Amino acid sequence: MKVRELAVPGAWEITPDVHRDDRGTFVAHYVASAFTAAIGHPLRLGQNHHSVSRRGAVRGIHYADVPPGQAKVVTCTGGALLDVVVDLRTGSPTFGRWDSVRLDPVSCRAVYLEEGLGHAFVALEDTTVAAYLNSEEYDPAAEHEINPFDPALGLPWPDDMERLVSARDRNAPTLAEAERAGLLPSYAACRTVHHRGG
Repeated sequence: MKVRELAVPGAWEITPDVHRDDRGTFVAHYVASAFTAAIGHPLRLGQNHHSVSRRGAVRGIHYADVPPGQAKVVTCTGGALLDVVVDLRTGSPTFGRWDSVRLDPVSCRAVYLEEGLGHAFVALEDTTVAAYLNSEEYDPAAEHEINPFDPALGLPWPDDMERLVSARDRNAPTLAEAERAGLLPSYAACRTVHHRGG
């Protein structure tokens, strides 16, 4: 597989080998030995889940308390989505920076993001399926959100579709509001979690 670090340190685009023949395709989005060699540490698997979204659905920006945080490998197995990673770690030299990758079942790309980074996406087609490998089990008490339409972030949501957003995300604080309220993970805490093995 090929790995490219994104503009947000701690996030990578992963392009796996895709095996095609007259039956179709086969791809391994996560292989522990190759992932560890490329990223530098393994992914502990706590939970696997997927979502199905209508065109224009925006999910995120979501993140979890650190520790333990929640690292993710995100893939798209149906439809297409624009995946966005945001640096929410206070004290990070790239605090507030974001990057995006188009994910779909043709390219078979994936995105890996470490603990403390925010995650969001918009579905570009109806019946878009996003699949996640998460380092920790979902804990609603430890989950938080940042408003995906925070004008200070200026995320690259397409203008040519109706946006479908949950009340939770639409009413979420901006990045500046969350920082003032002390809701964001610290860069130091995230590095400690990362260095103990994810």
